[in-house]
Order: sequence, then C-alpha cells, then structure tokens
Amino acid sequence: MHKRFSIVIITAFLAAGLSLSCTKQSPSANSTNTIEISEEEREKKAKTAPTKYKTLGMTFLENALVKDIAVKNCTLADGTQTTCKSITVSGYPSNYEAGPFCPRTTADSKETTGIWLDGENIYDLDGEFIKKLPEIYNDEKFVLYDSSGNVNVTDTQEEFDGAAKPQVEEKYKYNCVEGKIEWLEGGSPVQTTVEIPDKPVKASTATNIGRKNKVGITINGVVIDSPAPVQAILSAYTIAAFDDCGGHINPVIGYHQHGINGCFGVESKVDGETKLIGYAMDGFPIHNAYEETNQAPELDECGGHEVEGIGYHYHANKAAKNSVISCFHGTLVQGQQDERGGRPDRPPQGKRPPRPGKGIGNRE
Repeated sequence: MHKRFSIVIITAFLAAGLSLSCTKQSPSANSTNTIEISEEEREKKAKTAPTKYKTLGMTFLENALVKDIAVKNCTLADGTQTTCKSITVSGYPSNYEAGPFCPRTTADSKETTGIWLDGENIYDLDGEFIKKLPEIYNDEKFVLYDSSGNVNVTDTQEEFDGAAKPQVEEKYKYNCVEGKIEWLEGGSPVQTTVEIPDKPVKASTATNIGRKNKVGITINGVVIDSPAPVQAILSAYTIAAFDDCGGHINPVIGYHQHGINGCFGVESKVDGETKLIGYAMDGFPIHNAYEETNQAPELDECGGHEVEGIGYHYHANKAAKNSVISCFHGTLVQGQQDERGGRPDRPPQGKRPPRPGKGIGNRE
C-alpha cells in the first residue's frame, strides 16, 4: 500500500513538464498564507510518474488508477444522451504517504503533525493549537488533553468508527480524530469509480455543491469530497485532523481531500497558469489556486475561467476554505446532482464557523 515510485519518462508527458511542489499553510489564527514544507518532505512527495493505464487524453500519475479509463453511454442531468468516462481511482495518494495527523502531546511540533481547516482559517495541528482550542473557539470546555499534556486521540478502530461520524456518542467526544487505512473494510484503500462527461458541457446556471456530491478526483488517485461538516465536528468537541496535503480518512470513503495544499500537480502548457491537480465531476479540469504573488485573472462564481489552449477550467480555493471549488459550472451526470444543495452544517458563505460557546453545542 505504501510504495516508493521511480520516475518514468514518457515522451507524451515531456511537454507537460511533470513537477511537484508542496506547501504548508501558516498556523496563525488570522492568516492563510503558505509556508514551505521541508526540502526532504518535498523530495519524498515528488517521486511520481505518469500512469501506465489508458487515460484517453486525461492526465494521472502512476498508480493513481487501478484500470484503464473506459467510455460508456450516459445521460446528463438535463436529459442529454452522451458518453462518459468511467474512471476508477486507487483511493490512496500515489505520490506521498498519508499523514501525519494528530499530535500525541501538547509539546508536539508542526513537523510531526497535520493541519486543521475550518472554512475560514487553516492551522498547524500541533500541541500549541490543541492548548489554544478554548480560546480559538471561545469555549472553555474544548479541552482535548489531560493534566500531563497527553492529547486524546482515536487510537483504536472502535474509537475512530465512533468519532468519525455525524452523530458522535458522548464517550467518543473530546478527541482529535484520525484513522488508519488498515481500519477500513478489507484493510486497504477504498477504490472509487466515477463517471464524468467525456466532453464537458457548460450549464445555463451553476450547480451548488451538495452534501452528497463528490466534487471530483485528483490526478494522484483520491476523491475530492464536498466540504467537511465543520459545525458537527466542532459541536462534538472533536477535531477531524487533516494531513499537510488537505486529506484525511473516514470509515466510509477512506482517504479523501477537502482541501488542496500544494502536494501534487502537473505543469500547464500555458504560461501563467497554475498546475493541473484533478478533474471535477462535470468533467472540467481543476488547477491549483493562484498564488498571492501571481496576477489572478477574473474568475466566475465557481472559480473558473476560459483560457486559450486549455479551455474552461477551475482554480481550487485556498485549502482553508474547506471547499476545493465553489460550485459546478458544467452539467453533471444524471443522478449525481444533490437537489438539497449545500450541507446544512456548512458555515454560511464568507462567515466564520459557529463557535462551540456560541450555539454549536446544540445541534438542530
């Protein structure tokens, strides 16, 4: 499952300029700027190569897929009969090992832990952050460690299964929640098959990302999920830890992404464009967010724009937002549209997640 991959040079990808970069977000409570991951970590994550499977014009890294991409007939949400690509991803990042996630003590540093993102800010999930939880979320009960500085972590499968769900039993509250691949069914990553339009079609109106929507897939083989239910997580006095790359594990879909944090990407053939990191469920590509030093162009409400040479594509939101893209600009495959719209436990657009001391302790 955890493998090291040698770089294979394939002529078709030379023009793409395959390269990886990794950044980690700032731990400041009022900042979402990026800071660099160590050079050693960068080199470890950069061991990638193009996939050996047939990709039908799409780009994926080695071991991201488990079989060839296939084309099949399908129906779009607006009733259009067309063809779709059936893509099965491995369910585990092909170019790095997931984790670390939670600190074990309040003395643990950011070098040995992951991150937490709440829709507004992104934090290094180190021991200092754990100590500051009552202050950050304005609730003196938000204490996840004992008098010796040991952090409460879901260290068993039972604890993980009990805490990593919407309705958390009392005995599993007050935990930093992390899972392991070996705790999943079969003890292995969850492979996922998605269908996306072979030729993406722009919709007349944008589609909100609902609580049942998958957002897309990454080029390194992972599902991009809809926003994490921050309010439910905080109301149970838990922190659902992410690794530095913006992914974590739950018992149902395994390892998945809620944010993109610079751990993978393939260079664009167009100057000034950011790296390709995946594909949305409507078939349009997703590129990295624009760095603050770049001159970002005007994007539509979903974070996309049209560029000569690569066509329409999205740019991912900053990882802190807990939503890789803001909506779908294209037409989804029938059955994938969540008519209920956004998650009821998702913070309102542009607002801070409710604090435990100000109403989130009681669920509606």
